[in-house]
Amino acid sequence: MNTKTHLEEINISYSLTGKALYGQGIRHSRDAFDYLKTFYSKDTLHCQEQFVVLYLNKANCPLGGIPLFKGGLCATVVDFKLLLGIAVKALASGIIISHNHPSGNNKPSPEDRQLTTKLKDACKLMDIQLYDHIIVTGDDSYFSFSDEGEL
Repeated sequence: MNTKTHLEEINISYSLTGKALYGQGIRHSRDAFDYLKTFYSKDTLHCQEQFVVLYLNKANCPLGGIPLFKGGLCATVVDFKLLLGIAVKALASGIIISHNHPSGNNKPSPEDRQLTTKLKDACKLMDIQLYDHIIVTGDDSYFSFSDEGEL
């Protein structure tokens, strides 16, 4: 019996979010936050965790962003293979990750810190820079791991 397996090519598409994706690169956590918040669903920001990834080129200019994972009230599952697979496919040199805390408290949990450390190590293997992990709340406040020296 001769069987042949055919594997389809994965396609990634980009869409503009109303901001120029090329030009001035991201220099500060506030720049990243301004890009990232356009990807969050405002309707569920206070009741469902969302995980957003911003993919960057070598000049720290956004190639694109994606609301990659959604969870429940207190947590969401993050699949590193999917997150980094998109980075490789997009030829991203760096990423900024972000998630919201529906509770309104923007302080990182031990699980947030563990996820950041684990992803930073995985990124090193792929020669991709993890620039920041930003936790957002519905009141336009955020916590930046990079600003706090935790990255």
